Amino acid sequence: MNKDDLHGYVPAIATPFSAKGEIMEDAFVELFEFLIGRGATSICIAGDNGESWALTAAERGRLVRLAKDTSRGRVGVMMGISAPTIEACLGYVRAAEENGADVLLSMPQTYVLKASEAELMARFDKISAATGLPLVLYNSPRRMGFSLTVDQTETLVNAHNVIGIKESQRDFFYHTHLLARLGGKMSVMTGPCHYILPAFALGAKGFIATGPEFTDLFPSQMQKVGTSAPDETYRKAHYQLTVIYETLMGTGTWPAAFKAALNLIGQPAGVPRDPVLPLSGQDLDKIRRTFDVLGISYR
Repeated sequence: MNKDDLHGYVPAIATPFSAKGEIMEDAFVELFEFLIGRGATSICIAGDNGESWALTAAERGRLVRLAKDTSRGRVGVMMGISAPTIEACLGYVRAAEENGADVLLSMPQTYVLKASEAELMARFDKISAATGLPLVLYNSPRRMGFSLTVDQTETLVNAHNVIGIKESQRDFFYHTHLLARLGGKMSVMTGPCHYILPAFALGAKGFIATGPEFTDLFPSQMQKVGTSAPDETYRKAHYQLTVIYETLMGTGTWPAAFKAALNLIGQPAGVPRDPVLPLSGQDLDKIRRTFDVLGISYR
């Protein structure tokens, strides 16, 4: 995969767990087909939506193999490899390679909440030395405890086989500067879904975001709408994305609300795995009320 292959709708798929914590493979395949039907160009395994923190290397590899067998070349398969230690990270790399992943997604070292310049660069030097697979950076200050700077991102793009970034900064000033400087060197993929349409107008190539699973506007149509003059279709989609993001991010522990919302629209997301508990009661009602306001059908 190269940077021109990374574009459009790249959803991070949920990992469907049973009440006993077992992966429901048939449900995973059904979700995978649902996302292809929504216009996915690639699909990410073991991202935040997939509860990466709860998946072993072997489970990640198994999900990649299921994805490849289901896809049969229709979409690319990305796998998350973020971890606190390089040993764990490289274990995920091996699982991805052995099962046919097309591209890797990685934050800097997680959990330690900071990284010096030398520590940051050393992490990606070691990843690049261990694999020939292309890499998509993941900048998530909320999960990392710090943010990559545009300068650091440029250094990594110039030094490694980096084809893109999932940019989850919630500061649109940052997105603006990143796109202006690096939008031609890599595929900038928007993270926060309320930035999807504005970012397309500034040169983003696509999005790895939660929310387009539920909108009236198909995700595959969002680039065209985002690069056209804003009209009622733009305004409605942007409003739906904004309210969905606010509701799901503000309800329960991630990704409990996302899974509950998928279940409500008839997609078999299962329940979260320990330590996250499923939504119930008032929290479920909150999602139903949001769907009612937005005109989104559910069961």
